[in-house]
Amino acid sequence: MKYLKLVIVLIFTTTLTAQTNPKIYDIIKNVSANNIENDIQALVNFGTRNTFSDTTSNTRGIGAARRWIKKEFETISQSCNNCIDVFYQKDFVTKAGNRRVPHDAWVVNVVAIQKGTKYPNRYIIMSGDIDSRASNTMDFTTDAPGANDNASGMAGTIEAARVLSKYKFESSIVYVGLSGEEQGLFGGAGLAKYAKENNWDIIGVFNNDMIGNIKGVDGVIDNKTFRIFSEPVPSNETEKQRQLRRFYGGEVDGISRQLARYVHKNVKTYMPDMNPMMVYRLDRFGRGGHHRPFNDLGFAGIRIMEAHENYTQQHQDVREENSIKYGDVIEHVNFDYAKKLTAVNAINLASLAWAPPQPTNVAIGGMVEASAKLKWDKVDGAKGYKIYWRDTTSPTWDNSRYVENITEFTLDSIVIDNYFFGVSSVGENGFESVVVFPNKTFKN
Repeated sequence: MKYLKLVIVLIFTTTLTAQTNPKIYDIIKNVSANNIENDIQALVNFGTRNTFSDTTSNTRGIGAARRWIKKEFETISQSCNNCIDVFYQKDFVTKAGNRRVPHDAWVVNVVAIQKGTKYPNRYIIMSGDIDSRASNTMDFTTDAPGANDNASGMAGTIEAARVLSKYKFESSIVYVGLSGEEQGLFGGAGLAKYAKENNWDIIGVFNNDMIGNIKGVDGVIDNKTFRIFSEPVPSNETEKQRQLRRFYGGEVDGISRQLARYVHKNVKTYMPDMNPMMVYRLDRFGRGGHHRPFNDLGFAGIRIMEAHENYTQQHQDVREENSIKYGDVIEHVNFDYAKKLTAVNAINLASLAWAPPQPTNVAIGGMVEASAKLKWDKVDGAKGYKIYWRDTTSPTWDNSRYVENITEFTLDSIVIDNYFFGVSSVGENGFESVVVFPNKTFKN
């Protein structure tokens, strides 16, 4: 009996170890709410960060804010033996034809790249927005503290860089402050175009926009739940791809939706106290965020944000009317919650950057048979692969089978008609790629 108990304990321990990695728990622990608070306060102190505000002052406006952010990234880089390359990426926007542009100006992003050791051209991106706005988006002089929208996302991005710069990764991580979000997603569009022109292989984009509020305008207080927005399929898919999907399925299985599922699974594994809420929508109803320009060019991208917004604290001049205090001031930010959502980003950045590339040419077969068959190309750096399947109505990958040293497998007695399928690659270290939905079919 003692021997049996020992065997059971050993099996349980081995299984648990295989599923989790202690480095991820260390990353969660090392994210600092105090650092995030200090960084939000520093950004708020610039008065306004409107994209078209002062660029010459050292204490006020978008210019001072972006120089401060660049300096923070450079300081982080110095502490890790210059492991991060920091630079400005900019595009010129004009008033002509842009109803939210009060005057011609440079839209300047602050980019910090931690290069991967094995796959330096594979990138996972975490972004926050530098800019803020008053009630009137054309008003670039009035104070617009933007504490939650979006100093919280920007501070989280800086803090993620502080924590992850202590590690080395196989793929590259990009930490970026984007400008021009409130005027039309100019910063994201500029960086997405830059990435396309420079042939970046982007694994995914985590757009963090408002990660610090826990009290909704409806009175709900919740410091556990957060939303993950993702589009169902790429907007630039071909007509052939659309027609194939009609017959083979995949209406909610685009690359951005798979990225959302990846985050959901990782959070449930390593941060079980949190409640990740996948929202099957590109963004909030009729609204937009800085992941969208990346989606427009065919890159996987999602928005991570608080679950309960307070509209009296967004896009509002600081004031009091009818006993209601308006304005996006720092008093409304919950720093512990911002810490949790920063950790959500950090563990997923790390997991993806430590994982091998995802499988390519994933194909599926098994029509009018009693089994489902999958094929894929061998992945450099993969020890094995995980074959996933789920009910067609399930939002998450609920079943899996691990295999090694093969690129073809048959799931016996799993009828292809009743499930959706996908394949991920698994490294020696146990980290997985994003699941890939089959993009072609085959017959034996």
